[in-house]
Amino acid sequence: MQKNPTEILVHRVAHVGMAVYVLLALLIWLVPDNLHPFIAISLVGLAATHATFLGGIHGGIGLHMDSPKPRKNIALATIPAFLSWIAIIMPAYAGLPLLGLLLAIWCVVDHKTWPEAGLAAWLPLRLHTTIAAVLSCLLGAAGT
Repeated sequence: MQKNPTEILVHRVAHVGMAVYVLLALLIWLVPDNLHPFIAISLVGLAATHATFLGGIHGGIGLHMDSPKPRKNIALATIPAFLSWIAIIMPAYAGLPLLGLLLAIWCVVDHKTWPEAGLAAWLPLRLHTTIAAVLSCLLGAAGT
C-alpha cells in the first residue's frame, strides 16, 4: 500500500528528528569539555520543544469540534510545556532525564488517547521516535 504525501513527509521529518537526537547525544561524548554546555543545551532544547509539540497535538484534538473529551485534551496540552520549562532551567544532567521521563510517560498517554481521536495509525512512529529521544536524553545526561 502506497503512503500519501503527508504520511511520507511526517515519516521523513520524524527520522531527521531522531537523527538529530542521536547526533547530539553522541556529540556530548565526543566534543571537548568546554563545548559540553552548548551541546547539552541543544539537546535539552530539542527534547523540550519535542515534548511541547506533543502536548500541542492534544490541544489540537481538544479544539476539534468532534473531540470526544475536549476538556481532557486541552488540559493534557499544557502539561508537557510546563514540565519542559522546568527541565530547561535545570542543569542538563537533571533536565535531560526529566525530559526523557516526560517523553516516555507522554508516549503512554498518547497510546491511550490517540486511538479515540483517530490517530492510532501514527502510534508505531510515535513509539520509535520516543525510544530514540529517551535513549538520547539518557545518554546525553550520562555524558554531562
